Amino acid sequence: MIESSKPSIRIDLKEFKLHLHLNNKTRRTLHFDSPSRRFYLSVTALVVNEMKKVGKIRSIPLRDHLDLLALLNESIGGAAGSSDKENLLPRIYRKWKSALPNLEEAPLFKVLGKKKEEGDGAIGKVYSFTDAEKDDWANLFEYMGSNENVRLKFAIDKMGVSLNETSIIFGDLLNGDAWDQFISSLKKDKEGKPEPMEENAVHEPVPAPFSPANKEKFAWLARNRWIVLVAAVGILAGALAIWKAYLSPGIRVASVDRMQHPLPDKPSIAVLPFVNMSEDPGKEFFSDGLTEEITTSLSQLPQIFVIARNSAFIYKGKPVRVGQVAEELGVRYIVEGSVRRAGEKVRINAQLIDAIKGHHLWAERYDGSMKDVFALQDQITQKIVSALAVKLTGNGKGLIAQRGTDNIAAYDEFLKGWVHYLRMTPDDLPKAIASFRKAYRLDPNYARAYSAMALVYWTGSSYSGLGKGLGTTFFEARLNSRQYLNRAMKNPTSIAHTVNSQFYLYRRQHEEAVSELERAIRLDPNDPYSNALMGNTLLVMGKPREAVDFLNRAMRLDPQNPSFYLSRLGAAQFCMGNLKEAVNLLERALRLNPELSPMITGFLASPIACSGGSRTPALHWKLIRKAI
Repeated sequence: MIESSKPSIRIDLKEFKLHLHLNNKTRRTLHFDSPSRRFYLSVTALVVNEMKKVGKIRSIPLRDHLDLLALLNESIGGAAGSSDKENLLPRIYRKWKSALPNLEEAPLFKVLGKKKEEGDGAIGKVYSFTDAEKDDWANLFEYMGSNENVRLKFAIDKMGVSLNETSIIFGDLLNGDAWDQFISSLKKDKEGKPEPMEENAVHEPVPAPFSPANKEKFAWLARNRWIVLVAAVGILAGALAIWKAYLSPGIRVASVDRMQHPLPDKPSIAVLPFVNMSEDPGKEFFSDGLTEEITTSLSQLPQIFVIARNSAFIYKGKPVRVGQVAEELGVRYIVEGSVRRAGEKVRINAQLIDAIKGHHLWAERYDGSMKDVFALQDQITQKIVSALAVKLTGNGKGLIAQRGTDNIAAYDEFLKGWVHYLRMTPDDLPKAIASFRKAYRLDPNYARAYSAMALVYWTGSSYSGLGKGLGTTFFEARLNSRQYLNRAMKNPTSIAHTVNSQFYLYRRQHEEAVSELERAIRLDPNDPYSNALMGNTLLVMGKPREAVDFLNRAMRLDPQNPSFYLSRLGAAQFCMGNLKEAVNLLERALRLNPELSPMITGFLASPIACSGGSRTPALHWKLIRKAI
């Protein structure tokens, strides 16, 4: 077969190999060389075949193909792990999520042409790949839902490969024909298998006669059989608990040496987006909102370092390798889970993982109704705090339970609105306002809803591109923000203090702005927004050295979105006379987020102009013209 120079992926179901051809240099063959491994390559081929049928790279619900999966499992898979249909989908979900994306340890395949070597900080031998190569491979295995409701996507588009460039091979056949022939051959093999004959049965060996000593032991065991049974069950349960906690596969241990940010001197944690397992995709706001609420509750505790929601949501809808996530965010503990909501019933699965030790601290399922949702959230947060051995004061316990309303419908609307607000688009801001308005109409004393309204109008007035959808002028948006803020300040939240600080800053009442931000940070010390605004306010006040500490802290809390913080840090360095460092920071910010160009390029011209050098005048005027 003549290989094209174009990127391609080929799944060979005759030899059970996956051939990757990503560019002229990257060619890789993975061999799925055992019955259980062949099963997972076949599952991948099933997903690709279904995507080809619909002509789209999309998620495929496995429940629709349960009989076919059972056939694959019983034939080529050798019923490895489980032959029960009810256990089959959860097993596939776990492997798709944790084992298949793991190119480094490769628990389900061999990488032909490479040898495993002792890895730095890893368990056992690993294949040597760059982080980019590992990420490219891991990104192929996307999923939605979990366990029996899992929907799988082989995200070839993440590698720049189209459906036409992805093929299934079985002998000389290709794609749909290859898949049909492959399945047909499995069915024939299954039908042709003879039933086991009685004469082929393995006979039990004749037991040896007991010696007197053995007879006495047997008599004692017979008299005390219940004691023996309880002891055996206890030993088995203990062994199972140890296996689950320490030896269960799929968690790659995080290495402190590979941490991209130094670990804080207190428990550090990231709450990853909870997966929506509801039949209705429209309930996504609820799983996102639950994640946000748990993050917010933990953020209010100064004894814990909590990664910001924006950085954690970078991993939404992606295959998660807990060890890698911990290393990228610079935290020790990871929370992940799923939510299923059907009418008034809700089920929440949550687990807390120590990424450095590589085991679960706890994993539990919570069932209840929507009227119990506040109590369920508090239980999860309390479990996390207890597992981290954090002692709460009376004030800390009150902060966990603080959400501002007991009205479930109002809370529901608030969650919808907050999800829209965080999307930060001109179309979403009006939707956020509509939901927040419903929330405070359902509960006229809901201070968080008023705070959120004030924030939306302030944001819309501050960024003209976002404010287009509000249908107001600048002054009307500011007036609306002020009116809602007045209501919110009757029972102020961290958001209310933050918005109030910006009104003071706008009027150049700097000391009052600082006081409001101090109150906001006391209520939510892990909020990067408040910390960044404090840094910006101090910068405006001519205190760049003090500003740097707050800006660095904001960037550490939100490490996946550094561009804004870098731009402010560049301004601080310029104010302190560190021109070279200022240029480096501002250029980094611009590379990471070109959309900041109008704000950065004009400012970047100043340190370049002041730094001197033969290229300075031309570059200076080029940046000035770009800013204009």
